Amino acid sequence: MKRFSGIAAFALLAVGAAGGASAEQQFVIGVSNTHIGNSWREEFVCSIKAEALASGLVSKVILANREAEPSEQIADLRTLISAGVNAIIINPSDEKALNGVIKAAADKGIVVVAADQPVSAPEAYIVTGDQVTYAKVGAKWLFDQLKGKGDVYQMRGIDGAPGDGVRQTGFDAVLKDYPDIKVVATTFMDWSNEKAAQQMSAMLASGKHFDGVWTSGIDYTVIEAIKAAHKPFMPFVGADNNGFIKQLIDYKKDGLVGVAVANSPAIGAAGLVVALDVLQKKHRDRVTTVPTAWYDNTTDENVQKLKALYDPDVAPTDPVYGPEKDFGHFTAAQEKACKGPGE
Repeated sequence: MKRFSGIAAFALLAVGAAGGASAEQQFVIGVSNTHIGNSWREEFVCSIKAEALASGLVSKVILANREAEPSEQIADLRTLISAGVNAIIINPSDEKALNGVIKAAADKGIVVVAADQPVSAPEAYIVTGDQVTYAKVGAKWLFDQLKGKGDVYQMRGIDGAPGDGVRQTGFDAVLKDYPDIKVVATTFMDWSNEKAAQQMSAMLASGKHFDGVWTSGIDYTVIEAIKAAHKPFMPFVGADNNGFIKQLIDYKKDGLVGVAVANSPAIGAAGLVVALDVLQKKHRDRVTTVPTAWYDNTTDENVQKLKALYDPDVAPTDPVYGPEKDFGHFTAAQEKACKGPGE
């Protein structure tokens, strides 16, 4: 893992304190995550635990962590409410379905922060990356690489997930400005490295023509599937996953042209920082949006940036953290240990 270092724009530290708790006050934090077996979500949870430990303000983190539909997440949230938590960080499975239980939590004085994906409940605080811009950046880069004309294979996230829908809004907004770009195939790879690789292998085996690939953040295994099939590389949109960063460096000589659009899992830690500020009576806007960074391999200067980003100690499918943002106070060792207070 690489820490984000120094961004004033995100302003995670306290602003406008209006009362606030003493340094000795301790809070119990609930976390609800509904997608497992995905390294990004694992680091999302670990960043929350690490920030809880680093903050000195949290006595315990209670984690509800399983593959779950909205009805199951609602049950998990009710359990966290009953456990007497002071705040809940949720990565929501649905934008609207959780509104009732979020209101129930807020009515009991529990601070609810939706991190990574939004909810429509007015009681919730929302901390997300700019997912519309995330999709726009990758789509525009790809369509420009194709010189405004060609066939695109689109690999989306989880059908019905709030983040997937928001990203699709951004993708479609750019697509309408490129009438000669055609999306010839769309699959939902569920943000699964294995499933995405299988889908790419099947698409290549089908013989269907496409000139470029836009993915919603799964990349390393997809590129390896293309390589294993002995097919030529094509312009490719991925994320800031360590293996893809290395592929952009190493496979450039073999014709790979790609862009990594950043979407840090430390957004979980950012959600906790917001929750702790609110618990200490510090002002926080209801919505905090994190800027989008991106890195391609089209110039020598950009390749040097990718080399600086690559971390040989991070697994290929795990994200690396770029140098633009600071999502909290935790150290790399704390995040890697993935231990909250008392663990």
